[in-house]
Amino acid sequence: MAIRNIIEEPNEILRKVCRPVLKVNDHIRQLLDDMHDTMIAADGVGLAAPQVGVLRQVVVISDGADGFIDLINPEILSTEGEQTGEEGCLSVPGRAGIVTRPMKVTFRGLNREGEMMTYEGEGLLARAVCHEVDHLKGQLYIDIMTEEIFDDEEDQ
Repeated sequence: MAIRNIIEEPNEILRKVCRPVLKVNDHIRQLLDDMHDTMIAADGVGLAAPQVGVLRQVVVISDGADGFIDLINPEILSTEGEQTGEEGCLSVPGRAGIVTRPMKVTFRGLNREGEMMTYEGEGLLARAVCHEVDHLKGQLYIDIMTEEIFDDEEDQ
């Protein structure tokens, strides 16, 4: 396993639409393992493959405990409610903004063994899933934030 470099805005890779994974193989499992290590090292809660320079539909998200949800070719099936709060991104360091996301999402994707899995998530998990799926479409939270948050008044 390895820690990969995180691509940062304004790198054009972050604005590209990712291709689906056609076959879950050892290469994809290695990518997932590297993404786990990279996310942990960067103190993140989620990471999408384009953030490490790979234009494939692969996402890892912290499950809120000590594990990960690995999603290959993820799809959001349904959403409920709404939450508005602060959001940041490992690819947009030093910035944060106010973003409205669903409060609850039902989503699915292939796991590292190629099995289709369906999940439900609320709160932070729902926010993270939507954020990471947006990355696969070439979208960043800064595209939909309603307000930027500054650390101190000198930045404004």
